[in-house]
Amino acid sequence: MYNKINIRPGIFSAIMLTVASLLTTTVFAQKEPGKKTSTIDINSVYKPVLRNAVKINFSATHLNADTTAPHLTYNIPAQNLFYAYQPIPLQPLALQQDTNLYLGQRNYVKVGYGNFSTPFVSAGFSFGDGKKYLANVYADYIAGKGKLLYQDYSKLNLKAAGSFFIPGNEVYAGVDVKLHEHFLYGYDTSMYHYSKKDVRQQFQDLAFKIGVRNTKVGDFGISYNPNLEVSNFTNINKLTETSFKLTAPVEKQFGEVFTIKVEGMADITTYNTKGLTPNVKINNNVLSVAPSLIFSTPRLSINGGVVPTWDNGKFVWLPNVFAEAYIAENVFAFQAGWVGRIVKNTYRNLSALNPYLAPFTAQLNTKETEYYGGIKGTLGKHFNFNAKAGYVTYNNLPFFINDTATDNKSFVISNESKVKNFRIHGDISFVSKEKFTVNAGVTFNGYTAMKDNTRAWNTVPMEFTSSLRWWAFKQVMLKADFYAFGGGHYLDKGNADKIFKPGSDLSAGAEFKINKMFSAWIDVNNILNNKYERWHNYQVLGLNVMGGVRVSF
Repeated sequence: MYNKINIRPGIFSAIMLTVASLLTTTVFAQKEPGKKTSTIDINSVYKPVLRNAVKINFSATHLNADTTAPHLTYNIPAQNLFYAYQPIPLQPLALQQDTNLYLGQRNYVKVGYGNFSTPFVSAGFSFGDGKKYLANVYADYIAGKGKLLYQDYSKLNLKAAGSFFIPGNEVYAGVDVKLHEHFLYGYDTSMYHYSKKDVRQQFQDLAFKIGVRNTKVGDFGISYNPNLEVSNFTNINKLTETSFKLTAPVEKQFGEVFTIKVEGMADITTYNTKGLTPNVKINNNVLSVAPSLIFSTPRLSINGGVVPTWDNGKFVWLPNVFAEAYIAENVFAFQAGWVGRIVKNTYRNLSALNPYLAPFTAQLNTKETEYYGGIKGTLGKHFNFNAKAGYVTYNNLPFFINDTATDNKSFVISNESKVKNFRIHGDISFVSKEKFTVNAGVTFNGYTAMKDNTRAWNTVPMEFTSSLRWWAFKQVMLKADFYAFGGGHYLDKGNADKIFKPGSDLSAGAEFKINKMFSAWIDVNNILNNKYERWHNYQVLGLNVMGGVRVSF
């Protein structure tokens, strides 16, 4: 196709220059002389064509379904609950402090009364939001009067603990005050005549603790928790004992499986008697450093360490090696170890075991070394079990014996330089959410190879504990406890070796929730009215019943 284009003479020059610069084809025009031309014909076969843009067509297609089931492995430890309830015949059990923050109704007051002229008061208060600071205050009081002469007791416990949270650290402190009163009523009242003041045991224990621990691991991966505990313990008009205990544990993790842990400890005690002839002053100091290397994986954990210790200036080294191996996805775990420790036999520690202890004139600490092995695990969703057997060696183990040289009413310490014990322990529990819990445990002790004593006086060869907690209905909680022990040996006058009878104690109770604020409760202790003796000449109270109300707010 030919196109004819007419162009005005005035713009002819401009067009020609433009065409000449753009086209690679030379165009020739001829002009006749003397003839005026107003038009020019340009013949061209070129036709501009606009190319079609290349368009990418997208076709939406569905993804094929993945029918392969993913294999997910969750290493979740067994959620085991082990309650430390132990029934005792003299008073109802006090609820142990829980360091967790309770939201909602965090304050309570529980009051009651029972036979044997037994008032009971317990209270707990919590303050703070748990983010900046948290404080808890607990108090309980109980007293009773038995049927025997001076078979009385009273216990007042006050405890306050708090934490202040700063970025990366927690500063915590606590104060614990105990005022306990017992009476030495285990003597022949027809032969000896004492006033109540003469047989009174008044224990006052004031303890203060402060420390700081990191809540976040810093750039160096170090965790620490140094703390100091100071206590002042007195048996009024008889003795005073003051202790300072500084503990400084530090640990650092290397990679994902190795951890190095070092713990330094200094435990310094001063003991002074009053009214003895002559009075004595004893310093009892224990220093130790415990380095350990820990190897930990989901299936295996090994702690290898040693504890160099200075017991009143005498150097001893203690093993600290133990391991756990998990089998079948954390269902079963084998455990074994070789461990040792120094147990300080202060008057404060020993009188917590036997409140009828007389002041002593010497303190020898116990060195304890144990080889043990066992198994623990979970069966199904609810059963948990633990079984362990150990071979224990003691040096300087204290035995409690009646003061047969005088009136037999108090206990003195008979030290055993070396004794061996084959110990077996087992426990099992069944937990169904928060509605039903039952557990039971048994421990056997076989003391042999004594050198300074013919028997392991006033020790327990067998001990069985069990408890049940059941929310039968939404507003009703039922509970029961059973405790039993085998009879051990005691030393009577004339160095007579005798065996005290086994004992058992069955307790039960219930709590009925009236509304959100008020509850009613009742406890029945020593249902079988078994007046057994855990310590010779000191029989316990018989059947006792207590009841009252609880207010939560």
